[in-house]
Formats: sequence, C-alpha cells, structure tokens
Amino acid sequence: MKPPSRPGTVLLTDYAWPDDSVERSVIEEAGHTLVTGPAEPASAEAIEELVAEHRPAGILTCWAPVSATAIGTAPDLRIVARLGVGLDNIAVDAATERGVWVTNVPDYCVEEVSDHAVGMVLAWTRGLAVFDRDVRAGRWDPASARLRRLSTLTCGVVGFGRIGRATVRKLGAFGCRILAHDPFPPKDAPGVEMVGLDELLRRSDVVILHVPLTPGTHHIIGAEQLGLMKPGGLLVNVSRGGLVDTDAVVKALDNGQLDAAAFDVLETEPHVPAALLDQPGALLTPHVAFSSDASVTELRRRAAEEVVRILAGEAPAHACNSPRGLAAGSGDRR
Repeated sequence: MKPPSRPGTVLLTDYAWPDDSVERSVIEEAGHTLVTGPAEPASAEAIEELVAEHRPAGILTCWAPVSATAIGTAPDLRIVARLGVGLDNIAVDAATERGVWVTNVPDYCVEEVSDHAVGMVLAWTRGLAVFDRDVRAGRWDPASARLRRLSTLTCGVVGFGRIGRATVRKLGAFGCRILAHDPFPPKDAPGVEMVGLDELLRRSDVVILHVPLTPGTHHIIGAEQLGLMKPGGLLVNVSRGGLVDTDAVVKALDNGQLDAAAFDVLETEPHVPAALLDQPGALLTPHVAFSSDASVTELRRRAAEEVVRILAGEAPAHACNSPRGLAAGSGDRR
C-alpha cells in the first residue's frame, strides 16, 4: 500500500468557468491546499510571481502561460496539469528537464469539438448565420439563397486523431466524400481517403483543421495553401488560432478564393482583427468548441485527479512528457 502523500499546495492559474469548486473539491479531499489565481489568464510574469509566492507542488492551468521561469521558481513542483488538450502555453521542455510531469486531458471534448466543426459546416451549407443576420436587419429575401447540398461536396479533414475521426464519422452520415490528411495515417480508415495535404486542399470544398499547434504546424494554412483550394470553399478551424495566417484568410475572403471562414479560435484571441470582423463570410465563436456542461465538469475533475495522483507518488493517466530523473511509470523522483 502506498504511503499517504504529504500535503502540498496546488496553484490553479486561471479558469474559464464561474468558480473553482470542482478543482477545490478534488484537491482538498486529497489533503492538499488549492490556491486560485485570477479567472482571466494573467501574463507570464504574473504567473511567475504567483509561483514564486506559493511554491506549489502542482500547477493546474487553463490558458495562462506557464513559463520555464515559473517552472524553475518552484523547487517542489512535480506536475503541471493542463485543463485542456493543447500544450502550447506550457514550457514542456523546461518541465521535462526539471523532472516535472506535464499532463493533459486528451479526450474530454471529442464529441463537442467535432459537433462544433460539423455545425459550422452546416451553418455554411444552409446559410444559417447569414440569413439570421439578414432577417434581424429587416431583409426577407429567400430568392437570394445560394445554398449547397452537403452530400455533393468533398470535405477534407486535416488531422486524423480522436476529434478528426469523430468529425469524419459525423460527416459520413450526410453522404459527402471525405478526405483526410495525417502525418501518421492509419492502415485502415473505412469511408475515408487518406491523401497528402496539398491534394486534400486542391480537392476539398470544405477544409477542417483538427491538429495541435506546434512549430511545424504554425500557419499550416497560409496564402500558398489557400491558393490551392477550390475557389468559393469553406475553411473551418476549431483547433488553435496559430494554425492559420489570418491576414491571408482575409485576403482570400476579399478576392473570393474563400467563400467563408468559420473560426472558433484566433491567433490574436481574445482580440478579433477588424478586417476579419468586416468579412460577411466570417463565422466566429469565442473558443467554446470544447464546452458543454458534461465536458467542462469532466475536464476539471480529471485534470485535478492527475495532480492528486502525482502528489501521491502514482503514475499519471495521460503523461505528455518523460521527466528526467523519474522512474518509469512512477510519479516519484528517484
């Protein structure tokens, strides 16, 4: 039987929900103390100050940046747990070098994000957002409709992980042709044609991004890639804003190369560029594709449970690194 963990301090850097009750319940029931930062994500410098003040054994972070300096300031730090999937706000290499686990919750919002992507496609093919705006502005003009039959279109999904596969499954119910691109393509993908990225862009009426943001995927869609797409298509991004060159998208909307761009994420969020707001073909939501009552509760609980596991000397359920100086399969330093 494992010995009980020593009580420690856990810092919740920020949170995108009304309170910290779920995290607090999990952390405090395990005998630890939760310290909560501001709800809105603070700057890297502000987080570094919080870490220096509280010297946490664990950090839970949503959007706030956890820098190499922050990680190096906490001598007792054992885990940085992401309240989400992507790790672009965490200095993972620095954590690895200092023997600190980095974890995420990779599968909590698969259904929500894929639903959001498909919903954006349907909003475009059926003109939902455009006609809602027109009707509210006093224009009732059904003769202006230039709508599309989804079953006749080709949809290209970039990234064939959990969420990409869920999106493909849901799109398949509408009868459209589906292409997918992934650097590690599966051996068998029924109903899906795996192709290179350039071929996917050339053949697709709809392109949906389901890839993480890394140095290799930054601006994976820029002017060159948009130029390969069929004129008058739709680009959907529900992953990370940095995947897309927003200026290039605005130009593509201006010249008709793109008919529409549906974005849940922006490289500059929460700031929305005025040039994008001015585009009638832009459908924008405020980074909420992950969200539902069920997904957010699951996310918060599972991320906090990872912290408790590590502080108890157990192995994480979803490790995103292999910290130096730790025994394999263990949360303990050796």
